[in-house]
Amino acid sequence: MGAVAFTGVGTAGAEAVPAASQMAAAAQTQAAASTSTSTSGAAAFAAPKKKLKLGAKGKTVVLLQKRLAELGYRPGKADGRYGGSTLTAIWAFQKVNGIRPTSTISSRTWNALETPKLPKVLVKNGKPTRAEVNLSTQIMVMYVKGEPKLITHISSGSGIPYCETTTWQGKSQRFCGSARTPTGNFRTTWRRSGWHKSYLGQLYNPIFFNGGIAFHGALSVPLSPASHGCVRLPMNVAQTLPGMLGKGVPVHVRGAFRR
Repeated sequence: MGAVAFTGVGTAGAEAVPAASQMAAAAQTQAAASTSTSTSGAAAFAAPKKKLKLGAKGKTVVLLQKRLAELGYRPGKADGRYGGSTLTAIWAFQKVNGIRPTSTISSRTWNALETPKLPKVLVKNGKPTRAEVNLSTQIMVMYVKGEPKLITHISSGSGIPYCETTTWQGKSQRFCGSARTPTGNFRTTWRRSGWHKSYLGQLYNPIFFNGGIAFHGALSVPLSPASHGCVRLPMNVAQTLPGMLGKGVPVHVRGAFRR
């Protein structure tokens, strides 16, 4: 599980057979998606190319937030304020597009927003609705009907062994572990709404998928893996995910983070 640090950034019937040209176009689209090198099918976007830094306000920030949301990222409300939710969405976008994560929005990020890449598909023959966790890039993608509907920055298990003493079930107990987020194929199981107290900390809207390992919101979701093993999410993403990720949905965890 990921202990919370209270600091930090924090959509029947018979169908007509399509024409050959339509089938070819569909095949090209599917192939492009599988290699994750094609641009998104989102509407054309003309970037303003104005440099933005964390804390910026105004119409350019609104434009940025709307573009990120259009592409499946979660920058929070399009309120024109470049804060923590927009920052973690920017980090996710930059990582998907091969840009080193930074809080400064400059020409390279703006250019990528004009011609964005799709996230790398980890399980090419996966179920249409599934979650994929890329530990190498610290990205989670929620696919719905085969489309990447939610793309977010995460912070997974730190990999640093721990031993912590805490009061649990009325008595002082010591818990030790490896702080790993295991790779493999899993399914979502039980969940809780709001803050849930675990023996290693507070989890917001946790959705468990591998024993005691869950997706959950946290007030600190740094660029490097930092949890006890859970997959930490930005708080605004943790508010949205339960409505998209039901029980028994496949969760695929792949990769390894290199510091």
